[in-house]
Amino acid sequence: MSIFQKKPLSILLEESREEGEHTLKKTLGPYKLIALGLGAIIGAGLFSITGLAAGNYAGPAITISFMVAAAGCCFAGLCYAEFASMLPIAGSAYTYSYATLGEFIAWVIGWDLVLEYAVAAATVSISWSRYALKLFEGLDIYLPVELTACPWEGGIVNLPAALIVVLMSLLLIRGTESSSLINSIIVFLKVTVVLVFIILGWHFIRTENYVPYIPENTGEWGTFGFSGIIRAAAIVFFAFIGFDAVSTAAQETKNPKKNMPVGILGSLFICTILYVLFSHVLTGVTNYATFQGRDGIAPVALAIDHMGEVLPDGSIRPAFPWLNKAIILAILAGYSSVILVMLLGQSRVFYSMSRDGLLPALFSKIHPKYRTPYKSNLLFLTLIGIFALFVPANVAGELTSIGTLLAFIIVSSGILVMRKKMPDAPRTFKTPWVPVVPILGIGICLFMMLFLPFDTWIRLILWMLVGHDIYVFYGSRRSKLGAKKGVGRLSLIGSGIGLLLATLVILHQTQTGWKEISFFPLFLLILSFGHVALYGIRYYKKL
Repeated sequence: MSIFQKKPLSILLEESREEGEHTLKKTLGPYKLIALGLGAIIGAGLFSITGLAAGNYAGPAITISFMVAAAGCCFAGLCYAEFASMLPIAGSAYTYSYATLGEFIAWVIGWDLVLEYAVAAATVSISWSRYALKLFEGLDIYLPVELTACPWEGGIVNLPAALIVVLMSLLLIRGTESSSLINSIIVFLKVTVVLVFIILGWHFIRTENYVPYIPENTGEWGTFGFSGIIRAAAIVFFAFIGFDAVSTAAQETKNPKKNMPVGILGSLFICTILYVLFSHVLTGVTNYATFQGRDGIAPVALAIDHMGEVLPDGSIRPAFPWLNKAIILAILAGYSSVILVMLLGQSRVFYSMSRDGLLPALFSKIHPKYRTPYKSNLLFLTLIGIFALFVPANVAGELTSIGTLLAFIIVSSGILVMRKKMPDAPRTFKTPWVPVVPILGIGICLFMMLFLPFDTWIRLILWMLVGHDIYVFYGSRRSKLGAKKGVGRLSLIGSGIGLLLATLVILHQTQTGWKEISFFPLFLLILSFGHVALYGIRYYKKL
């Protein structure tokens, strides 16, 4: 079989109808799916990244940035909704790609989703720890730094970060019914706080803070002006990550062909409205320059401090000092639900990949009582928990964004292929205006990817190279469809990825200067050329 062999639609539909103790339990309806999407979307991006993007890149035009990011998500979301109505099975973009673009592309997207789910969950857990410490300090409770920071930040371990990963993982093991109930409560809490912030803050908007609405470009690409708006859109895109996680729960959904489009598009629509209103108030109550510097990571607290009466000396007496503690609680709740849904999405993608033979069988082992992939949850509990314990918080959010943008591009491309190859396949939801909508989804997402920092692309290619190695030496050999005829193609692709990585490293180092080269670029060059040689030899032997 070729590495681009597609998984038959009939097999996928048969898997979606399976029942019994070895299958996932169907407990989710349309409202729980919308809550699941809101739980994943509203969190770190809204409460942290908005201020940094406004202060450093877009100014008050951050609202436009959110609209641009939302447009890309909307076009991709329409494509997700059609796939979810056709293929109501766990795996999200991985499963869709397997049916339309073939096994190798499915592996690429499945491995890529690790960036979106696992890395995001770990990063958010570290931020959760920092906000938890702020809450404790407000209550005059001070925890030792040795137990609340990693070794690179003056401590030994970050126990709060690991604790929230453990708690959310154990909640998932008990089943999506109980975890979705907790998630719904959390969603209600944080949406309420967001609405309170918008309503109360609206009365303190000062129109002078919107002048100029689009600050003039500083002369540096991506810093204010049009390029700043687009760069901010690529960065705040992180705030939309999660609506696609709804599709990973398709196999646990009642009537998924009807409810999956409602959950995906409903959660995206609600969040877009909230984000635009939220950012409008945020940059209206205080000047965007306030969010520059370290304090920009907590923009909501700064905005609340500027909601009040202006005193004769120019200072402001906050009208709602109690709101800051409520916001911190909402942030903690928001982060918790984001971690919950990211962990759920990760385990469900690996569940599908394991059933196809591309990953070890432990990822698809179902608990006899709770009917969840508990071994997969336990493994990620351990790996992500260790990451949270010992890794510093400066894990780039751009890496998660670029991985998700790539996923959206592949899904949008899949709709174009599906409409041509399987025009008569049953659909309860159809993406409108094909091919315009998928092409716009591809174009906008690729456009935003190009505005992300150069080194983010290097990390993405490095991650893809590692994933390619795993597929070549494990997945392709154990695939249930089989890729026995793909050795030559895989070797050429492996050499190509290695060359691309080397090229990007050389270009990046040329920009920064070879005199300041560090160990990591040298390591990447050795690794990339080593892979070129390895796969070149494999290709030669195949001939």
